[in-house]
Parts: sequence; C-alpha cells; structure tokens
Amino acid sequence: MTPTADALAKALPHILAAPRDAGPVTCLCTRPARNQRAFPDHLTLTRAEGIPGDRWLTDPWLRLPDGSPDPRIQVSILASRVLDLVWHPADTAPHPGDPIIADLDLSEANLPDGTLLAAGTAVLRVSAVFNDGCVKWKARYGSAAKDWIVAAGHPTLRLRGILCAVERDGIVRLGDTIRKISG
Repeated sequence: MTPTADALAKALPHILAAPRDAGPVTCLCTRPARNQRAFPDHLTLTRAEGIPGDRWLTDPWLRLPDGSPDPRIQVSILASRVLDLVWHPADTAPHPGDPIIADLDLSEANLPDGTLLAAGTAVLRVSAVFNDGCVKWKARYGSAAKDWIVAAGHPTLRLRGILCAVERDGIVRLGDTIRKISG
C-alpha cells in the first residue's frame, strides 16, 4: 500500500528527528540487475567498482562524458525512517535498491556536499547530485511519495536519500554506524 500525502506529512517530524551522526546501518542491498535485489550482511565498497557485483559499474543512470559510470552515484544511502514509511517487506513493490539504509539525518544542513562519512571501514564522500526519486519511485510508492520528495522546502531534506562516491575502499556491515569525519 502506498503512503498518502497526509501520512507522509505527519511522518516528517519523526524523519527529521533521526540521529545527526553515528546512525546505525539497518539494511544492506545490492542490485545485480534491474529489479533484482540481494540483502547481504556486508558490502565491499571500492573506488574502482563501487559495490562489486552491483549494476552501477555496468548500467549506471548517470555517466561521465567519456561514457564511464559517474563515481558520484556509486553508493546511495536512504534514511531507514523513510524506507519504513514507503516500503514493507510484504509489499509487492521491490525494495528501492539503495545499498545502505541507515537511521541518519541525510539533510544538506547535516551532511553538506563533500562531507566525508565513515561507513564501516570505507569512506564515502557526499555528492552534490540530487536524488529526486526516479520514475520507478513514483510507480512503486505512489505519486504522493514522489511529490513529497520535491515539494517546496523538501529537496534540501534529501528525503529520497543521498548519493556518494567511494573515497576509501572498505567494508560496511549490518549494525555498523555511519559517522561524519568531515564537513
């Protein structure tokens, strides 16, 4: 069942009350191919491949002028409070596919572009690329969920999550925390 505009509005204070630092990783996901999901207990993150086995390397939605995958979108992080609002494991709609789900305030005020994050032993850099919720987000979770992401005053809240580049190879595990190390 897709959330209503009213339910989304009422949930906003709870979402904005997420931890500003040391947010726990509650779910990990890989996307080996379109609409396929796997939920491992850890992810390897590399500068060269993003998440080895994830489709970013072979089928990214954003490319550099030379045709290679844009490293600014290697890893996405979605707030667990948003995921809990729009998706439930019993739903027929697929999990959104964000590799890292964490209980963390992802707003620009808390994590400005360029912020470095420790995710397990990996280091990620928050990208300036805005995650506006693609057509699939609207189809899976409803028009209200898509409109909510881009509503006046909401883009800076990054309700659809943040996009990051891998700065230092490492491993992130379920239960690890995501910590700010700069920014």
